[in-house]
Amino acid sequence: MNTKTENLSLWNRIGNLFNFLANPSQFIKYSAYILPWLGIISLIGFVTGLYYTFFKTPLDEEMGSTVIIMFVHVPAAWIAMMSYAIVATSSIGLLIWRHPLADVSAKAAAPLGATITFLCLVTGSLWGRPDWGTYWQWDLRMTSVLILFLLFIGLITLRSSIEEETQAGKTTALLAIVGIVLLPIIKYSVEWQQSSLHQKAGIFEGQVATDFLIPLFIMAISYTTLFFYLHMKAMRAEIYRRRTISQQRKHAFDATRREEENLERVS
Repeated sequence: MNTKTENLSLWNRIGNLFNFLANPSQFIKYSAYILPWLGIISLIGFVTGLYYTFFKTPLDEEMGSTVIIMFVHVPAAWIAMMSYAIVATSSIGLLIWRHPLADVSAKAAAPLGATITFLCLVTGSLWGRPDWGTYWQWDLRMTSVLILFLLFIGLITLRSSIEEETQAGKTTALLAIVGIVLLPIIKYSVEWQQSSLHQKAGIFEGQVATDFLIPLFIMAISYTTLFFYLHMKAMRAEIYRRRTISQQRKHAFDATRREEENLERVS
């Protein structure tokens, strides 16, 4: 009985903590402290990563100077997938737990995800031209990333086409959850399609020299902190926008009620 009570108390505490963190007012308060640190870490990371990329990293024996594109393309690919995972997870949070910040998070992450996925596609094509002899191949990896980009665009377009905020959030959340099936396809596509020109994953299998891993991971950290910096900024802007609309509606309602009361007194 005591153990049950303790477990229940633990779950209640976790739930209370989750509700506390998901409160928009608390988010505005604490994000103000976190944002400057994210910006500083991202800036230092990009300066350090670019310094390593252009001045400390040797040229690759096979790829030559085009290896530099890897330090932009690979982190962009990682963050593109992470962006969609955040959109999908936030969408689940909206539909199941109805947390007020979940919809704000999904809406804020979608444009960032579309931008970083576009960067991934462009840098991938530029990297592929000298190595493969073509900017594009309709293989499973590149095609699935292109679909991810179109999915981001679809989410943004769908949301903007629905005027009512709550309905727009729920509808886009359903599409985002369905689209999560794309992530494992992207991840394992080069393993499933042996004829693909795309390189197979080898970064975590010890197939990339340390000289290349250092700038790669520095750039990956920089991308990640920049994403969360921009995501947090976008969420704060969305919260303020919704509060402004709510206040405008309240003022309009109060004005209408006062006008009706004045008409009743006159009559």
